[in-house]
Amino acid sequence: MQKYFIMFGPPGAGKGTHAAPMVKRYHLKHISTGELLRSEIAAGTELGKQAKALIEKGELVPDEVVEGMIAGVFAANPDVKGFLLDGFPRTVQQAIDLDEMLESRDEYVTGVISLMIPDEVIKERIKGRALIEGRADDANDETIANRIRTYHAKTEPLIEVYKQKGIYHEVDAVGTIPEVEARVMALMDTF
Repeated sequence: MQKYFIMFGPPGAGKGTHAAPMVKRYHLKHISTGELLRSEIAAGTELGKQAKALIEKGELVPDEVVEGMIAGVFAANPDVKGFLLDGFPRTVQQAIDLDEMLESRDEYVTGVISLMIPDEVIKERIKGRALIEGRADDANDETIANRIRTYHAKTEPLIEVYKQKGIYHEVDAVGTIPEVEARVMALMDTF
């Protein structure tokens, strides 16, 4: 039976940074919806063009598109020990859809790791990332503010859903990368 972990956190919380050592240590397949979408954009596909227009406005790509891509990754990786979902689910409906997707495989979400970080630190990190990675979606103040508002409005309600299931865990994501990584690994060792 494979394990399914969800990593929560607003943009800039360090999901991508901490996913890499988690994947290596626990033999997981990392599924970043952001990376999946950026690869579609880079390839210039029709999906990529639609996604680019939405992302540049700080809006979310439709559920059925994202869920189809994720189901494809699950199916294409039967030999990994588990999956680390980064950027999905983002809404209560997506969480319901994910549960249904996993139930059809006789599996379930193992745990939710939520990287906790204040909004002001998010803004600083995203602007820093824009300079380092050259990501246009990270450079505009209004886009950043909209992404933070979208996270709070649409994703935070999931916290209660996963708390009720007893699989929600918070990690303080303020500090150096090694400090936060140590906290994440200590939690992952409990699963």
